Parts: sequence; structure tokens; C-alpha cells
Amino acid sequence: MLNLSEKTPVIFATGILFFTILIGCNTENKNNDQHTSWENYGGGSDQSKFVTVKDITKSNVGQLKEVWFYPTRDNKSYNFNPIIVDTVMYVLARNNSLVALDARNGNEIWVHSNLEGIARRGINYWESADRKDRRLIFQKNDYLEEIDAQTGKTIDNFGDKGVVDLREGLGRDPKTVARVQSGTPGQIFENLILLGSSPGEAWLSAPGDVRAYDVVTGKLVWTFHTVPHPGEYGYDTWPKDAYKYVGGVNCWGEISIDKKRGIAYVPLGSPTYDYYGADRVGSDLFSDCILALDARTGKRIWHYQLVHHDLLDYDITSAPQLVTINHDGKKVDVVAVGTKQGFLFVFDRVTGKPIWPVEERPSPQSDVPGEHSWPTQPYPTVIPPYSRQILTSDDLTTAGLTSDEVEAWNSYISPEQREVQKERIAKAGVGLYTPLSLNRETVAIPGSVGGTNLGNTAANPAEGIVYVLNQSYPSIFGKLQTRQEILDAQPQRVGGPVDFSQLRTCMMCHGLDFSGSVGPSLLNIGNRLNFSAFKQVVSRGRGEMPANPSINDVDMKKIYDFLKKRGGAKGSSSDSLLDAGPVVAEGGAPGEERNRFVNRGGRFGDPYPKDISDTPAVRYFSEGYGLGQPYLPPPPWCELICYDLNKGTIKWKVPLGQSDNGKNTGVPSGSQRKGMIVTSTGLVFCTAADGKIYAYDADNGKVLWSAKLPMVSDALPSMYELNGHHYLVVNASSPPNLWGLQKEQAKNNAPDTSMDHHGGYIVYSLP
Repeated sequence: MLNLSEKTPVIFATGILFFTILIGCNTENKNNDQHTSWENYGGGSDQSKFVTVKDITKSNVGQLKEVWFYPTRDNKSYNFNPIIVDTVMYVLARNNSLVALDARNGNEIWVHSNLEGIARRGINYWESADRKDRRLIFQKNDYLEEIDAQTGKTIDNFGDKGVVDLREGLGRDPKTVARVQSGTPGQIFENLILLGSSPGEAWLSAPGDVRAYDVVTGKLVWTFHTVPHPGEYGYDTWPKDAYKYVGGVNCWGEISIDKKRGIAYVPLGSPTYDYYGADRVGSDLFSDCILALDARTGKRIWHYQLVHHDLLDYDITSAPQLVTINHDGKKVDVVAVGTKQGFLFVFDRVTGKPIWPVEERPSPQSDVPGEHSWPTQPYPTVIPPYSRQILTSDDLTTAGLTSDEVEAWNSYISPEQREVQKERIAKAGVGLYTPLSLNRETVAIPGSVGGTNLGNTAANPAEGIVYVLNQSYPSIFGKLQTRQEILDAQPQRVGGPVDFSQLRTCMMCHGLDFSGSVGPSLLNIGNRLNFSAFKQVVSRGRGEMPANPSINDVDMKKIYDFLKKRGGAKGSSSDSLLDAGPVVAEGGAPGEERNRFVNRGGRFGDPYPKDISDTPAVRYFSEGYGLGQPYLPPPPWCELICYDLNKGTIKWKVPLGQSDNGKNTGVPSGSQRKGMIVTSTGLVFCTAADGKIYAYDADNGKVLWSAKLPMVSDALPSMYELNGHHYLVVNASSPPNLWGLQKEQAKNNAPDTSMDHHGGYIVYSLP
């Protein structure tokens, strides 16, 4: 059967008569090979970030120059992965607007403005077989919406008045679902869009069901319950009726699809609450699983659980890599899965059988009442880990480090400060799977924000080569406490100004002076967010930031006004930076209910459902989210690693990025959500937290080219072809101190907020 959806020129032959049908008037990117275009988030449906090129090679990559630049035209930080169809590039900029650009020169074609609440990392593109119907599909304010890719206008007949409510169909009252949409856009397969979710990490968050919708009608086609319902596989790995109250077990990361087989590989996260699971005794399928689903039906093909009864927030987020290897004299199609723990697991893509043995090894047990740690955890053999996996007080020494490494380390944390941390770590529980305690701190490395994360995997699929971006970032968890103990430790607020000088909730992520730590700086917040946008982020959460829906509007305004005064901001200046442009539409679809917030009791959650009688009466919470100092372990802090899975070995590893004083030690960062592109000519392009883009030799990791960006890139780069020439596009719109250095360094690296130095999309090509 002829499949016109592949968008290739088709030739029919009858005798000597040939008819050529060219689908559409522009065929520059119309090709069977998904590795020749960038029409999906992550490049192709396999998420390999691999591109077939001819013109950019090792010998000439040093000649890459900027050919055009499109500024975002405001002070916001965008994490958006541009997609390119024919000669049109789609980006997010200009006060959260979708903008269609001419990919040849960056000129605006149309602007759909003010899409506040849009999923920030990317969108999906779909077209009909005849190419007459072309759609951009995205999540916004927990709805699924679509825009006509050619006109930029909302498609009103999609779903109900242009929207599909993603809060519906989760087995919960939609009015109690504070957040569900994922920051990543899911994946298109045939006429379906497959979606994960990000329901937050509070008690009674929504479950993370994986769902597929019809891209034309918006109809729900299938659902896979990640917390099994009665009669479903895995139901007995939870307490009875756990599906009624357990949340999470969601895919907020990147889905990869084997288009030939019609299999979707879905990385799943931990259940909520992350650090205490007495209400979910058992192994908790399908939490922390790599899950293989029939992409057309949602039926489970196989799964493998990489963490049993997760107590340390070891979500799987990075895209599973689909590669072909030589193993035992045969070609084998495999899926390689990177983890926060620094392990790379490799499975037969069809059967789910590990390519090399995985051992279950004893795991430390919890001392918390009602908690039952799983007795073992899986460890891959043969394949070496790519990250440091233990941090003790003995490790905080300069022994064995080069002079450059010592100098770089001392620039972030002094020897005197390290001595203080030595004593702290000596008293803590340490280990890869050591659970939190009522009596001590807990140190885990890579930890809940280390190892691999969004965008941190790529591959050369046909050669069996996988690339992993790793950061050695320790999680330092406080003692577990009851809700009342935490509330008693907080100052009481009874009207009047909000006193942030004592509130630990914000300081844990945003720093003692709000200049940024693991979370971004809150200084000059008024220049980046108006009150409506600020309220939406705080109430609904975003990324790793939890939702705080219990804050009322009066307190929310006090918080906003307080933060506006920090750093001297006078209010939002974004509007003054925007020109009119070719705006064709504004806001979301007509069916969207704006500013709908719910009260879910915030981090602590509501009481359990009345019909749930056998859950623990006492809940425990961590004092923090394990967001410790990124510069605490000795360097290197961030590395790019190349695996040869034909041999099961690490081929090479190199530090990624330069420290603040210019040393090649990698960059200490609270979020290394950077991206890679692998080319058929033996290059690996990779962004780094030092605000540069690098080109590495794929054979040995040698740097062949680098360029300084106007701001840091916190998004996946893209690559596309026009008339035989390839173009590299990098979204660089995050301030250098977004994920925080020390106060003085953040001040020294603060971006110039004049128009010429705003972030934007930079396009490179050969002369």
C-alpha cells in the first residue's frame, strides 16, 4: 500500500509512461529519512538528534558563522526547541507568542501572540497526506490546542471550541487537578499525538496516565494507566485502591518512537510523594519504568522497572535511544536508557530483555515508621556507569586533581567551606539508594537533579553509538518531618507585608537573597513576568517547581510586590520591547477558561478519599527537595560521554563547558538541560551552561569549534537543510545565572538588559 504520509515524491509506472507526483509545492525537506529534517521536537520521532549532512565536516566546521539572528524581544527565558518545515521555522518568543519565521533570513511571516501558559519546550507539527491540512499542536493551561501552521490562526473545530481539557479522564474530579500538562510536547505518530504529563509532586497529585488523541478531532483514542486499575497488570504491586489517591508515575520527559514497528518507548517517573511511600508499599509498577507501548492502541508490550519503590525522585526523563548494535555476531535493535543515577540500561527493543545482565543488589532499609524500602535495586553489569555515584567526606579533597581543577573548585567553594561540608556529610546517610530519615540528612549523587535529564541523550543509530550528557550534582535532603513540624517551624503570617527573610520554602531553590540557586533568580521579576503570569507559575508550578495553589490572591500579590522591589525593578518592561509585527491572532482557543486555579492544599495535599481506610495517618515530608550545592563534589562537574554499545564500553568522555574562571572542568549547574546534535559527518554539537555551543569530534571528543552565545541555551538546538546547505539553530535566551552561581559570580555574569543583548535564536552556517 502506498503511504503518502511519508511525504516523498511518488512515481507510478505503466509500460514506459512515468508520472511524478510531487506532494506540495516545496519539496526541500520531503524525504523518507527522519534524520534529514527537524519537524519534531528532538528532530525525529526516534529522538536520536541525528542528522544526515554532507556539507559540514570535521575539516570545515571551524568556518561556521552566524548568518542571521532573531531576538526574542523580551526579557523572558525560553526553553523552546525550534522546528522547521520546508522554509518555515516555528519559534516561541515575544511575550510567549508562536512565531513563524522565514528559515532563510529570520523574517517574521506571522505571529500568534500572548499564549501565556503554553508548554515551553516545544510543539508538534502534523500534516495530512495531501499537505493541505497542516497543524501546530501544543499544550496550554492544561488544554490541548491547535493552530493552522500556514495562517497562524486557531483551529476552532478541534475538540470543544478549539480545546481538549487534559484534566478530564484521569479518574479524579477535574476541578481538583492543579496541573497536568507536560513541558515537553509529546510525539506524533501517524494521526495520533502521544502525551505524557507533569501533574506535580504534591500528595494527591493526578496520576500520570499516558494518552493518545486524534490530531484532527481531538478525540481520546487510548489511555494507559501508569498506576494500574483493578484487573490490570501491576495492580498487585500497590496497596488496594492505590489508583484512587496515588499520583505521579508520569512521563514529563521525552518519548521515542520506533516508526517501523509502531512502538513507543515511554520513560516514567516516580510516584508522589517522592520521598516517603508508606501509603504505597510495594514495588509500585509502572513507576520508574521504561515502558514499551503499541503506539496505535496503547497496549503494553513490555516494561522494565529501573527503580523499585522509588524514595529518591529518580524519574526517567531523557529520551530512550533506539540504536542497532553488533552483539554476539548478530545485528540487534536495542533501546538505551539513561538515568539520574548515572546508569545506562540497554534492552532488546522488541522483547525488553537486557542485552547484558542486570543484577538485583541489596539496598539500605528505611528507619521511618510505616516505610518499607524495597530490599534490592537493579544494577546493570558490563556497561560502566557514567557518573560519580558516591560522595563521602573523604571525597572533599584536592588529592589527585590537576592544578586547573583545584583552581576552578576554589573559585566556587573555599577550602574553609569544604571543611564545613565535610563534617556535614560525615554525619549524613550516603549512598545511591539510601532512603531519607527522621534522624539525619541524606546525601545522594548524582541525585534527583543529577545524571541525565531533558535533552541529555543522543545517538548515531546505525553505528550503535550513544551520547550522554551527565552532571555530578549531589542531592542533600533534610530530615523527614511531619506536616505540623514543618508548619511550626515557619513564621506565622497574619496580614501585613510578607516576611520572606524567614521563609525557607522559596529560599531552598531561589537562594537566601533570591538571586538564584538551583531555581532561577527572582530579582527583577517584574521585568520578566506581569502579575497574571507570575500567579500562574506559582499556582500551577512549572518544571521542577511544585504547584502552590493554596496561596490566595491577596498573599500572591504581596509576594509579587515584594519581589518586584528586589533588584530595583519597577514593573514589567516587556511591552516596550515589542514591535507590532505581523500579528494574526492573540491568546488561546475560545474554549479555554482562563486563570482557573484550584485549591489542593499545596505541597501537603488534601485528606485521603473517605473510602481509603488503610493508608497511614501520618505523612512525612522532606525539609528540602534535595537541591544541594552543584559545586560540592570535586570537578569535573559536567561531562559529555560517548558509549560504543557494540562493545559495551565508554569510548571517550570530556568535560562539557568551562568554569567561571575559564578552566576546562565542566560547569557546575543546577540544571544541565542542554541538547546535542549528531551528524553523519562525525560531529557532535552540544550546548553548555557556560553560554557556549561546542562542536566535538565524534571519534575522540576533541573540540573542533565553539561559539559564545548572547545568553545561555536551555533548549535543544536544531538543524535543517535548504538548497543543500545545512543550518544550525540555537535558542540562547536564558540568563547566565539562571541556575545560579555564587552571589558575586552571578552579579559579574548578569546579562546586559539592553535590546542588543537580549536572547534569541542564532543560526549558523558555512560561508
